[in-house]
Amino acid sequence: MATKLNKDLQVKFQKFNSDKRARYSLLALMAIFFLTLPAEFLCNVRPTLLVVDGKPYFPILLTYSEQDFGGPLLSEPDYKSERFLRILKGESPDSSADMDLSDFDEGDDTGLILGLEDFEEDDSLMPVTETKPETIPESPVALAKPRDYWMLWPPVRYDYKYIPSHSVTGRVALAAPYETPSADKNRIIPSSWRDGHYLGTDDRGRDVLARLIYGFRISMIFGLSLAVTGTLLGCLLGGIQGFFGGWIDLIGQRLTEMWGSIPRLYILIILSALLTPSVWLLFGILNLTAWMGMAAYIRAEFLKGRNLEYVKAAKALGVSNFRIMGKHILPNSLTPVITFFPFEVTAGILALVSLDFLNLGVPSPAPSIGELLSQGKTNLQAIWILVPTFVVLTGALTLLTFVGDGIRNAFDPRKAAN
Repeated sequence: MATKLNKDLQVKFQKFNSDKRARYSLLALMAIFFLTLPAEFLCNVRPTLLVVDGKPYFPILLTYSEQDFGGPLLSEPDYKSERFLRILKGESPDSSADMDLSDFDEGDDTGLILGLEDFEEDDSLMPVTETKPETIPESPVALAKPRDYWMLWPPVRYDYKYIPSHSVTGRVALAAPYETPSADKNRIIPSSWRDGHYLGTDDRGRDVLARLIYGFRISMIFGLSLAVTGTLLGCLLGGIQGFFGGWIDLIGQRLTEMWGSIPRLYILIILSALLTPSVWLLFGILNLTAWMGMAAYIRAEFLKGRNLEYVKAAKALGVSNFRIMGKHILPNSLTPVITFFPFEVTAGILALVSLDFLNLGVPSPAPSIGELLSQGKTNLQAIWILVPTFVVLTGALTLLTFVGDGIRNAFDPRKAAN
């Protein structure tokens, strides 16, 4: 049986491999997914490597405090800030320390210029006493020695939640990746490429490319995880109903029908109002109904397979029911599991994107393709948000559909007979 099963899988795999559209779609999807898996090494506000006076630091992997680089604070430094660069250069980290007396020489038109005569007091009201001027010893200011340093940055020097405090182009939020006229039409705002935003920024100043990379990774992992858990639960519950039949199947079907009649969106809204929204809460809620479609197919396969001769022979030999289910019936019932798996991944991604678009998904500032689509709808003039997000989403779903079609054609028994 195992040899026959392996030969069947090899034939089906060869048929899938002969479908060029499905094969190239799978390769492209896997390449994009594995490229975005190490998103922290592609988009990050921390350098990959920082060498100070010959000593290497790895901020992208380890957390350092400002004191590790000669600063006064125990918190982690902002590696992109001018303050951190002043520390490395041996200068004072506070910008106020760079002020000199010339900053206080000029007054304004309000007449708030004070002279020494404003502090003179009437001699008739105060006794005259001679005092010697007190000499205050000068304390020399110890300046840190400038260090030799260099940094190796990721390709994108932003992560999904970093909001820069300043911009070379003068625009932080909704910065376009191309030149745009200002609101008064008097000047041209440079491209956001000068600040390292290759796809511009969103309405809060966060990098669109970084949020798109992180959001694609979350969507793919979420869709794959939801498909895996839904398939496992569907195989377990559907297999039990189909194998034992009778009252177990009857009661299971009625409970499934009642549970499936409850709208999933209502469950999500109610639980989100009672509990703190999170990715795990969303994942758990969607898993409450993600198994139902797969359970129906597995139930039908087990109802058909429990009456076959090799199952009756295994029962006659005293093999346990669950061993028969797992070792004999399930391997011969994997056609719907493998065929519908890519479509289950697509359904999981669409569910997450839809809920994020309705602001019912993962909470901010977590990256999300649905949240980017919502921003694109709100800011229609910011086409650099809507167009790349739409292209990434439709491209991923199209590739998954092509893969699913290829698997379905390879496992179709009618085509195998031809």
